[in-house]
Amino acid sequence: MADQKATNVHWHDHRVSSDDRKKLKGQKSCVLWFTGLSGSGKSTIANTVDHKLAEMGKHTYLLDGDNIRMGLNKNLGFSAEDRSENIRRIGEVSKLFSDAGLITLTAFISPYKEDRDTVRELLTEGEFIEVYVDASLETCEARDPKGLYKKARAGEIKGFTGIDAPYEAPEKAELVLDSNSKEIDDLADEVIAFLESKGYLSA
Repeated sequence: MADQKATNVHWHDHRVSSDDRKKLKGQKSCVLWFTGLSGSGKSTIANTVDHKLAEMGKHTYLLDGDNIRMGLNKNLGFSAEDRSENIRRIGEVSKLFSDAGLITLTAFISPYKEDRDTVRELLTEGEFIEVYVDASLETCEARDPKGLYKKARAGEIKGFTGIDAPYEAPEKAELVLDSNSKEIDDLADEVIAFLESKGYLSA
């Protein structure tokens, strides 16, 4: 699906540059890519970070896995191929949002290292921030907020990440969050502190 099919198309440069948009917003754009098992807390942490940044007057947008699959990617399932295409599309959307000067947060299992690395390569150096929400399978199964692990163990869901489909944990994530024992607010504050320390929250 990633092959270029359209012909006679040409890239148009914009008179308003990405740097112009960042200056207007008083921040540096980036993509916070939250990855981890289902039930690790990705969406909840990303949502909390998004809220905290909004309270600070920062311009953000949150792309959540389930929400995206109800619209842009509603024609994709959970095969390895569809998972890769799901992440490719989100990567392209994230690139556009970053070009617009936004701090973009994404919450996707994104189980394959190759797919995450492909998104990293779409963005300029320093724009892609991989955030590994580290929670053990035991922790996630104990939480099981959507009852998906129970269904997967019963054989009602096939190809479920962590049960009968792989999850390739990041080896060199910019940020690792210990979701086994820490509270959501504390983990969100770790993300905010990272952004502040790296200068993303000022132009």
